Amino acid sequence: MDKHRFMQDAIEIALQTENEVPVGAVIVKHNEIIAYSCNKKEKLHDVTAHAEILALRSAQSALKDWRLDDCDMYVTLEPCPMCASAIIQSRIKNLYFGSYDINYGAMGTVINMVNIHKSKTKVYGGILEEDCNIILNDFFERIRKK
Repeated sequence: MDKHRFMQDAIEIALQTENEVPVGAVIVKHNEIIAYSCNKKEKLHDVTAHAEILALRSAQSALKDWRLDDCDMYVTLEPCPMCASAIIQSRIKNLYFGSYDINYGAMGTVINMVNIHKSKTKVYGGILEEDCNIILNDFFERIRKK
């Protein structure tokens, strides 16, 4: 398994966002991407349209099961509490994220939803962190200039 390759895929997806915080998520099963998404809160006018939630919905639809036991998720930003809870409840096996979220990070930075849920999901942060940070920093810099 090449965690950097799949995180690079998540980064490419994050770069496809328009007027959204650039977050990309990829779900992998047996070393194949089965689902992916970027943030679409603004586009869909939906507060739950985070990249992770949309990717989970897509994977569950593809597998026709809400249980994603043998799946891994790659996301460019540490999930918020809503997404972290959904990831854990969907039984994602491994979560890999890039940037740590010092404001809302719910997989160990601000809170750790894995401990709250007593989950078996394994969490690995800082994967291609610098690349993920650049994308986010560039976005927020552009926003501040407007």
